[in-house]
Amino acid sequence: MSTPSSTPGTAGRYNLRKRKPKQATPKSKKQQGGRRMAEKARRRGRDTSSPPPRGYANDVEITIDGIHERSPAQRQVFEVEDPDSYAGVSTSKDRRSLADKWRELYANKDFGNIVLLIALYWLQGIPLGLAHGSIPFLLKEKLSYAQVGLFSLAGYPYSLKLFWSPIVDSLYDRKFGRRKSWIVPIQLVLALVFWWMGSHIDSLVRDPTDHIYEITYLFLAIVFLSATQDIAVDGWALTLLSKENLSYASTCQTVGINCGFFLSFTVFLALNSVEFSNKYIYSTAHEQGFLQLGPYMSFWALIYVLVTLYLILFKKETRPAGEDAEQESEYGLVETYKTIWRICKLPHMRLFIVVLLFSKIGFIPNDSITKLKLIEHGLHKEDMALAVLIDFPVQIFFGYYAARWSQGESKMKPWRIAFILRLICAALSMLTVHYFPESGLTTWYFCIIIVTKVTASMAGTVQFVGMSAFITQIADPVIGGTYMTLLNTLSNFGGTWPVFFIMRAVDYFTSATCMFPEGSEMSAYSCAAQEDRNRCTKDGGVCDVAWDGYYVMSTMCIVVAIALYYGFIRPTVVKLERLPDHIWRVSKDSRR
Repeated sequence: MSTPSSTPGTAGRYNLRKRKPKQATPKSKKQQGGRRMAEKARRRGRDTSSPPPRGYANDVEITIDGIHERSPAQRQVFEVEDPDSYAGVSTSKDRRSLADKWRELYANKDFGNIVLLIALYWLQGIPLGLAHGSIPFLLKEKLSYAQVGLFSLAGYPYSLKLFWSPIVDSLYDRKFGRRKSWIVPIQLVLALVFWWMGSHIDSLVRDPTDHIYEITYLFLAIVFLSATQDIAVDGWALTLLSKENLSYASTCQTVGINCGFFLSFTVFLALNSVEFSNKYIYSTAHEQGFLQLGPYMSFWALIYVLVTLYLILFKKETRPAGEDAEQESEYGLVETYKTIWRICKLPHMRLFIVVLLFSKIGFIPNDSITKLKLIEHGLHKEDMALAVLIDFPVQIFFGYYAARWSQGESKMKPWRIAFILRLICAALSMLTVHYFPESGLTTWYFCIIIVTKVTASMAGTVQFVGMSAFITQIADPVIGGTYMTLLNTLSNFGGTWPVFFIMRAVDYFTSATCMFPEGSEMSAYSCAAQEDRNRCTKDGGVCDVAWDGYYVMSTMCIVVAIALYYGFIRPTVVKLERLPDHIWRVSKDSRR
C-alpha cells in the first residue's frame, strides 16, 4: 500500500473517503501503457513534480492482496482531502469568548425556561445539602455513630425513586399539566413542612438524643418529596426546552442542585459556626452562630411558595404532539414495571447488579465517617466547609476530563484505576485521623487533609463518569430512560445501603471508658458517644479509648473491597465490557 508522505506543517490528519474510479473511455494499448508507466514513475518519486494522471486528483491507490493471489478486481481508490483545506477554519465553537456565550444564552428563546429549570433544581439541592451535609455534622456533636447512622436512612428515597417514578409519569391531570400536577403540590407541601420545622427544628437538634426518630422521619419525608419532584422536573426538562437546547438540561441540573447543596452545606455550616461568626461577622462575642437552622428553613419555605405561585399563575405546560405524544401513551404503568423486571432477568445483568450493589463498600467509612472523626478530633466545621469549597471546582474539572478518558473500547478502565486510588485514599484518611495534632490543627496538616479529600473526590468523580459512560453504552435505546434510571438507581443505592450498618458497627467495636482520679466519687462509665465524652470532660474525667471502631471498620471494609475487587469485581467488569451491545437488549426493535 502506498501513501503520500506528510509534508512539514501539516497535521498529518487525512480523511479517507471511498470513491469509485472514473469510467475511462477506451484507449489504445500504447496510451494505456504510457499512463501506467507515468503513474509508476510518479509513485516511485522519479517525477514528483508532475501532476497525477487525469481522474486521480490526489488519490491513493490501495491494492488489497488476497492470501494466494493479487487480483486487479480488488483494487479500491480513495480520495484524500488536503489538510491545508482546513486552514483558517474553526473546528470548535469553544473559541468564542465567555461573554459571547453568555450573550447567546441570554438571547436564547428558551432563556426563561432555562432559568426556571435551574430554580427548580436549586430547590432540590436545599434539602439534600441539609440531609447529607449539615445535619449529620450538627447531630454528631451529641450523638453516637449508630444514631447518626439511623439518620442516614433519611437519604434512602433518592436511591429508590425508580420504584415510584412510573407512577409519577402515568398519573396526572391533563388540563393542569403532566409535570405541574406533581411539582406544584409537592412544593406547597415542602413549603408547609419547612415553615413548621422553622419554629421547631432548633429545639429538636439542640436535644437530639430524645428526638432522633422524629428528626429522621421529618427529613425522610422531605427527601422523599424532593426525590419525587426530581422525577417530575427531569421529565419536564425534555419538553420544556426546544430540541436544539436540550443539551442545557443536564447543565441546569448540575448548576441548580450543586448550588443548592453548596448553600445548605458549606455556606450554612460557616454561618452557623460560633467561631466563624465571632471572627468575621460579630464585633462582640456571641454564644450562637449568625444563622440558625430554623430561620434558614423558614426562608426557603417562602422561596418554595414564590416559585410555586409563578408556576400556577404564569407558566403553562404545553403537551407534546405527534410522535412524542404517541410514545407517552405507549408505555403505561404496568408495562414500565414489566420492562424493569425484564431488564433485571438478563443473564449478564445479574452480575452487573451485584457489582453495582457491592463495589462501594470499601469507600463508605471514608466518605461518611472520616469527616465526622476529624470534627471529633478538633477540626472546626468551617474548616470542613472550606475543604468542600475547594473540592467543588476540582470535581467539575476532573468530571470533564473523566468523560474523555472513558471513551473508547474499554470505558471501565478509568473506573478500575479510580477504584484502587479511592482505596489508597481511604487508608491515608485513617492516618490523617490517627495522627491529628493534639495541640490543634496546623496549616500544613490542614493542607494534607485537603489533598487527601480532593484526591478521593477526584477518584470518585472518575468512577461516576466511567460508570455512567458504560451504562449509556449498554442501555437499550428503545427504552433508554427506564434502562438508565434503573442502573443509576442501583448504583446510587450501592453507596447508600451500607452506611447505616457500618456506622452501627463503629459504635459496636468502640471501647471507651471515662476514668476518674483515685478518690473521686464518680464511677467509670462508657464514653463511646460524643455526648458522653463531653459529659466525661465536664465531670473531670478522661475518656480512655481502648479500641476505636472507626479503624476496625475502615480496615475491614478496605480488606473486603480488595478481596472483592481482585476475586470478583475486576474479572466481572472486564468480561462485561467485552460483551456485544445486543446482549444487553430487551426490546425486539433494538435486537434487530
